[in-house]
Amino acid sequence: MLGRRQIREKVIESLYSYHQNPIKHDILEKNMFTEIEKIYHLYIYQLNFLVALKHLAENQIEIGKNKYLKTENDTNPNQKFINNQVLQKIEENDERLSFTSKHQDLKWELHDELLVKTFQRMIAGKRYQDFMKEEGYSFIDDQKFIGKLFLRYMAENEDFHDHVEEKEMSWADDFHISNSMIQKTIGFFKENEPSHTLIRMIKDREDQEFASKLLKQSLNHWEDSSKKVEERLENWDMDRISLMDKIILIAAITELDFFPLTPGRVIINEYIEISKVFSTDRSNIFINGILDKYTKEINRN
Repeated sequence: MLGRRQIREKVIESLYSYHQNPIKHDILEKNMFTEIEKIYHLYIYQLNFLVALKHLAENQIEIGKNKYLKTENDTNPNQKFINNQVLQKIEENDERLSFTSKHQDLKWELHDELLVKTFQRMIAGKRYQDFMKEEGYSFIDDQKFIGKLFLRYMAENEDFHDHVEEKEMSWADDFHISNSMIQKTIGFFKENEPSHTLIRMIKDREDQEFASKLLKQSLNHWEDSSKKVEERLENWDMDRISLMDKIILIAAITELDFFPLTPGRVIINEYIEISKVFSTDRSNIFINGILDKYTKEINRN
């Protein structure tokens, strides 16, 4: 599921979109939740890629068995990868199967160029070859292997990143969120427990209301919050602040003003981290300075 930081990121993105192209607030909110739902599509798409690697390996084994002149490996293939217990749990997951059946565009064809290229790189790699040489089956070892495989060939793979961006432009900004969800999913699996559900995008109504309220209050109090930022600038013109930095500051001040149950320091830290994702290298220092000054002046703990 999305954590509060990721929800804040989606609010920031929506505010930025609004100032690029103003639309009715209710439509903006609806679009925000649509964009959040798209992350789930990416999440399933990545899970399907892992399953497709398994299917490709199974296909290669079948090709070997049907050869006229067989090698020992063709006759008695190493099935350690296709029997990986975590891969099997992902493959058999009811929610993944159901969602994919309704969204056929999230399936991978076995002849897909990126899939085949990744498979070839994977089986040529030392980590895969060492894994295949290990005797026996350990759930923990299977889990660690799939986790490392995912990081190496998907999360840290520029070709994969470029591919998902081409398929859906918004996925480029959400790739890090989906990667985190995949890692958590792999880690959540238990050896002797079925896994019928996957990670939800919005945990509960409270998180949904948080996203909606933060977006609405940021828009409704934009001028007031903007003035609060401007009053705390030292030797700096408001017009010289980038739009993204301004939006981050306004969202943060909105949360400080209208969400009293969240500690001020937690809010500041969250928006500093968000600035590292969306802004320039030095923006986090500037944003920290403004927000720190504001919380001290209003005695916000």
